Amino acid sequence: MISNIGGPGLILIVTLALIVFGPKKLPEIGRAMGQSLKEFKKSTKGLIGDEKEYVMEIEKSIFDKK
Repeated sequence: MISNIGGPGLILIVTLALIVFGPKKLPEIGRAMGQSLKEFKKSTKGLIGDEKEYVMEIEKSIFDKK
């Protein structure tokens, strides 16, 4: 989705963000978004790890019965 935004589009988005939020609030918003993204990635990695453990337990139980 972001890869479809060209240079002029990115400049327009940044300009609109500066107008709406102002130069003092923009770094705070960026920091908050970064922290949210970091927490989201951490949570998804945890879910994927749990799923892998579950699959390994199932495989172990299947192969132990044979």
